[in-house]
Amino acid sequence: MTESTTAAHRAEMTETVITPVLDVVIPVYNEEADLGVCVRRLHAYLRDGFPFPTRITVADNASTDDTMQVAQLLADELDDVRVVHLDAKGRGRALRAVWEHSDAQVVAYMDVDLSTDLNALLPLVAPLISGHSDLAIGTRLDASSRVVRGPKREFISRCYNLILKASLQARFSDAQCGFKAMRTDVARRLLPLVQDGEWFFDTELLVLAERAGLRIHEVPVDWIDDPDSRVDIVDTARKDLLGVWRLLRGLTTGALPLEELRQAVGREPLVPGVPLGMVGQVVRFAIVGVISTLAYMLLYLVLQPFAGAQVANFVALLVTAIGNTAANRAFTFGVRGSNGVVSHQFQGLLIFGFGLLVTSGSLFALHRWAPDAAVHLELFVLVIANLIATLIRFVGLRWVFRNPTGTVVSRIDAGPADAVTEPMRRTATVASGDAIGGR
Repeated sequence: MTESTTAAHRAEMTETVITPVLDVVIPVYNEEADLGVCVRRLHAYLRDGFPFPTRITVADNASTDDTMQVAQLLADELDDVRVVHLDAKGRGRALRAVWEHSDAQVVAYMDVDLSTDLNALLPLVAPLISGHSDLAIGTRLDASSRVVRGPKREFISRCYNLILKASLQARFSDAQCGFKAMRTDVARRLLPLVQDGEWFFDTELLVLAERAGLRIHEVPVDWIDDPDSRVDIVDTARKDLLGVWRLLRGLTTGALPLEELRQAVGREPLVPGVPLGMVGQVVRFAIVGVISTLAYMLLYLVLQPFAGAQVANFVALLVTAIGNTAANRAFTFGVRGSNGVVSHQFQGLLIFGFGLLVTSGSLFALHRWAPDAAVHLELFVLVIANLIATLIRFVGLRWVFRNPTGTVVSRIDAGPADAVTEPMRRTATVASGDAIGGR
């Protein structure tokens, strides 16, 4: 009886499915020739030397050759390999379909050619498993990376990343390296905001993550270019530039709910009373302040000879206050779009009233003490008074723009089942017949 019970228990334990810590997705389109070599090599590496439970998911992007049949044979042959089929092409669509529904702690992807050395996989995902970082990317552009590829692709890659840095202020070094990972809970918050389903998917994901304050870990990689790459460089470059323009427009107009995303992923200040990003806000506020002060001085010098000191001070302060509020709204505090602009200007004018009181009071005191004071002395007193008013203005504007975008919207708070759009629900099917959460 004891032996029978033990044997039954062992059989039950053997059939128990272990939830993977890492789910590695390989998106493929017409890769019947290379898929078997790739999956077997990756499977052997994960089985023999990787310290965490893993799964390999082959995401077929509407292949027209025998890729799907090869993938099915691999899933039948190898443990912890599954297949997901999509009726629509697009690497981004494939990653979204798998990542949003994965039951693993961390999701990753790599290209089918395995151009990146697999020894970089553990350094890539370790900071995510520990919880230190939110996303991780392989970079071919680090000084310690070892890369073998042609000069044309090298030139295009570096130019593209320069465009991202210049237009979107991106700080990550390599947007398009096919070697990335993300914590699954973060993916479920972030992916509903990513619109692209093709090659720009990576860039859009990283830019939004960076703007939301997520921590991106970079790993220098050894990378060998695949000479048989199917990527249409010209068409991809065109779509990437269109994507950059769309993303830039969304960031500029405030159409992207980044504040809600920051709240959803828990990017609160580390120390109470020291708001997140305050140091950067002080620097940007100072830049706006210097420009506003110069404009104020110029207007005052032009108006004072024929309008008098008090009128010149009022007009110069009013004009620069309106411009200062608009500049700080967009540049210092990152508030975009027309929503709330009138109320923000009204509150800014209330703060302007305090500045007017300080500066006008200073002029009144100066003229009582020295009725014949020169215009340069008036200007000196006004600059000092404006410095005092500026400190109050910074505190006041921080209050004005304390929560410019409102509360967290439901599409970011939604669970993974609600995050997928209806077209994706219709097109994403699991070819193996099992649920997408596990094999």
